Amino acid sequence: MTFSLAARCARTGQFGVVISSSSPAVAARCAWVQSEIGAACTQNITDPRLGPALLAELADGASASAALDAVVRKASYSQHRQLSVVSAAGDMAVFSGAHTLGVHASATGEGAVACGNLLADPGVPAAMIAAFEADPEADLGDRLLAALAGALDAGGEAGPVHSTGLLIAEDQAWPLTDLRVDWHDDPVGQLQAAWAVWKPQAHEYVGRALNPAQSPSYGVPGDQ
Repeated sequence: MTFSLAARCARTGQFGVVISSSSPAVAARCAWVQSEIGAACTQNITDPRLGPALLAELADGASASAALDAVVRKASYSQHRQLSVVSAAGDMAVFSGAHTLGVHASATGEGAVACGNLLADPGVPAAMIAAFEADPEADLGDRLLAALAGALDAGGEAGPVHSTGLLIAEDQAWPLTDLRVDWHDDPVGQLQAAWAVWKPQAHEYVGRALNPAQSPSYGVPGDQ
């Protein structure tokens, strides 16, 4: 049903999530990041409340494993959930409940954790980690999309995926990047195309928010 990777970039301090699913609007429900705090995924018969709950535990000073333990202990129906979390310290934790669907697996790397359920192959999360780690100097968004491509090359979900998303937090209270394809026959291709447009402009939009007087021309019809 879903595969994802949550990560912290040691070079920039950014947090990010990439995720894909056969279900609609997966990123809107399952991917969560917070500047200076962490990244989290909540999937497999999803309870969207658990992503913010994981980040709240991190914000209160918990390690990734302690945050995960607390959320699993407090939440209803924890055994139906699959959760992952990465902290500002770069530590990570992952949980797959007893009722996680189908072939499911997880893998960890340097500041990154991948997991999935209803997979075509249990090696999908490990393939995501390997692709993510291939170029540690690359932009975090590029590394996350490489992980997504790696998942598909390894088999991806047991059935076709229809939604995907890329979420990155940097210094601000809002995400630096929040790109979603909520339903499409080629969601990954659509996301890659959106990233190609967004990547060179992402920080310009931060500048416009913080100091519009210093913003460049918007380059759209009517902006004279």
